[in-house]
Amino acid sequence: MTGRVLVIGDVMTDIIVKPEGPIVIGSDRRAEIRNRPGGSGANQAVWLASAGAEIVFAARVGAADKVFYENYFRGRGIVPVLGGDPDLPSGVLVTLLDPSGERSFLTDRGANLNLGPDDLGEDLLEGVGLVLVSGYSFFASGPRRAVQALLSVARARGVAIAVDPASTGFLDEVGPHLFRNWVGEADWLFANESEAEMLSSEADFDARMRDLGTQFRHVVIKRGRFGAVLGGKDGVAVSLPAPVVTVVDTTGAGDAFAAHFVAALLGGADGAACLSKGIAGGVEAVQFIGGQPQ
Repeated sequence: MTGRVLVIGDVMTDIIVKPEGPIVIGSDRRAEIRNRPGGSGANQAVWLASAGAEIVFAARVGAADKVFYENYFRGRGIVPVLGGDPDLPSGVLVTLLDPSGERSFLTDRGANLNLGPDDLGEDLLEGVGLVLVSGYSFFASGPRRAVQALLSVARARGVAIAVDPASTGFLDEVGPHLFRNWVGEADWLFANESEAEMLSSEADFDARMRDLGTQFRHVVIKRGRFGAVLGGKDGVAVSLPAPVVTVVDTTGAGDAFAAHFVAALLGGADGAACLSKGIAGGVEAVQFIGGQPQ
């Protein structure tokens, strides 16, 4: 596979809250609170660029932040194509970290909800070998229609499509069958274990892989500390473990995994090597606070 990667997804400001202990309802709890650039699409774009891939990133932000974000992404080696929303501010995500590094989220998607056809023109596909779409882009009707239209053009042009479901919470709200209909056929699925379980009605792991493989030519399931697997309609093809590391924050680990996998794929690596690179990216991401490489 050759060409640039077009990433479509959210831009968010991540507010990361790490309390010293359990939340005290109606009172105070000391906490470490940090702001970081984030958003599933933005994280993937930055990780991909850091891995050496050529990236175009399409998204929507608050008009007041447009120049700031354009400069930020250019500084990371990314070509930004950002719409500036006059009505909604840029998205914000509050992440609550527990002592194990697991996360809970409070999400205000802001301007991301107004991503539309004007933000996703067909010219974005020029020189692109793969489109990587965050599942968040399917959960609101306006962005969904815009993304579906661009993916239809990508399919007609033979451009590969990769989808990251992004959120079990939103998947549960809309239902897996509807989400799969929205997405349509694609070349790659990057799902974590919970997302894969939710998207397939199969209880057996290998059967689940085969089920997802009827829609997605290649299926990658990220299993956190247990590593990752690659397969498709014939079941599991490759399974690799993850090394044991100290987990500080799992924010962006799945984005880092997908980015390093895709970067290796663009470099001509085989499935096992891509899986290994993806695991290494995820391992790197969990060892510091924030969803983008330091």
